[in-house]
Amino acid sequence: MKITKIPEDKKQYLDILLLGDEQESMIETYLDRGDLFALYDDDLKTVCVVTKETETAHEIKNIATREEYQGKGYGSLMLNYVIDHYKDKCAALYVGTGNTERTLSFYRKNGFEYSHTVKDFFTKHYDHVIVDDGVPLRDMIYLKREYGGK
Repeated sequence: MKITKIPEDKKQYLDILLLGDEQESMIETYLDRGDLFALYDDDLKTVCVVTKETETAHEIKNIATREEYQGKGYGSLMLNYVIDHYKDKCAALYVGTGNTERTLSFYRKNGFEYSHTVKDFFTKHYDHVIVDDGVPLRDMIYLKREYGGK
């Protein structure tokens, strides 16, 4: 297994990025300014995009695993890699997600805690209803993981 930072030609990963954020125009708002990581285990399994939002905060904008590899731990491996990678680069790592228990518990078990809610985010920023785990998404739930140092 290998995780690599992808410096250019990031759009070649659009098919898998769309699994984590299903509107291309939204991905375009952060892809070029973000760090893109790809996890390979023989072939591509998982990607993640992280952006610098302030001098002290970075945000996971997208993390996605190919459907046939979901539930096999690749998302957790990537998340833990990103957590470790940014520990000396910021005071807090944020992630915004929908209000579904499966997704929220994934981040909570990796040390993220509730930060804040952005009301109506999904209904205002997407041109169609986003459904996760059978739940139509409305508000963006932000979680954060704080680092002790910076």
